[in-house]
Amino acid sequence: MRAMTPRCRSTPMRPARAVVTLVVLGLLMLAALPDGFARAGCSPRDFVIALDAGHGPKIPGATSATGVAEYDYNLQLAGRVKDALAAAGFSRAFLVDPAGQSLPPADRAKRANAAKAGLLLSIHHDSVQPQFLESWIVQGRKQRYCDQFAGYSVFYSGRNDKAAASLALARLIGGELQAAGLSFTRHHAADIPGERRPLVDDTVGVYRYDGLAVLHAANMPAVLLEAGVIVHRAEEAELSGAARQQTTATAVAKAVTAWCADRKP
Repeated sequence: MRAMTPRCRSTPMRPARAVVTLVVLGLLMLAALPDGFARAGCSPRDFVIALDAGHGPKIPGATSATGVAEYDYNLQLAGRVKDALAAAGFSRAFLVDPAGQSLPPADRAKRANAAKAGLLLSIHHDSVQPQFLESWIVQGRKQRYCDQFAGYSVFYSGRNDKAAASLALARLIGGELQAAGLSFTRHHAADIPGERRPLVDDTVGVYRYDGLAVLHAANMPAVLLEAGVIVHRAEEAELSGAARQQTTATAVAKAVTAWCADRKP
C-alpha cells in the first residue's frame, strides 16, 4: 500500500499579495494588447499616427481641372495635417512614404503596422467617373473638369479590425469639417458603376468602402479622407490655397484629439 499523500490546504490570499497579483496581471494584459493604440493609452505625446499621402510621383492618382497631379495636393495637405497634429501634441505623427516611392496601398498599411501606429490617416483628393468629365483648354493644353460635384468625403472599411473605432473617427472628422464650414459630396453614393458606396452617415459625409486595402490591411483604426474634388474648377482653386488646406488640417487635428480623449484608459 502506498503512503497517503497529504492534501494541500488552500489558504486565503493576503490583501497586499492580492493587490500585487492584480497589478501584475493588469500589466501583462496591457502589454499583450496590439499596437501603440492600446499601449500608449492614446496619450498624444506617445501616440503614433501614420499619415499616408496617397499615391506618389510614379502613380500620381487623379489629374485636376488645371492638370495638377493629385499626389501634389495629397503631399501638401499631409504635411499640413502633420504640423497641425504636432501643434495638438501628437509629435509622433509621421509620413509612411516620405520619399514618394508610390507604394501599393497594402504596403502603406504594412508600414503603419511595422511602426506600431495607433492610427492611420490616408489623405487624398477626389475625382469623378469619366462620363461626367468635360474638356477645356488650360495654358494651351486640353484638360478635363467637372463642376457638378464638390466637397469632401470620409471613408472607413468594415474589414478593418478596428472598424468601430475607425467609424467613430470618420464621423468626428466629418463633423469638424462641417463645423469649419465645408460640405461633403454625395456622388460616391450614386447608383452607377464605380460608385454605389454606402453613405453610412449622411449628416457628416462618411462612407463605407471595404475594398480600400490601405484601410483594411491596417492593424489599427484607419480612415481615408478625400479632402475635396480637384476636377471641380472652383473647388480646385480653394484646395490649392493655404487657407483651405489649413482649415482641413486643423479640423482633422481637432477630430483626432477628441477621438483620442475618448480612448484614454
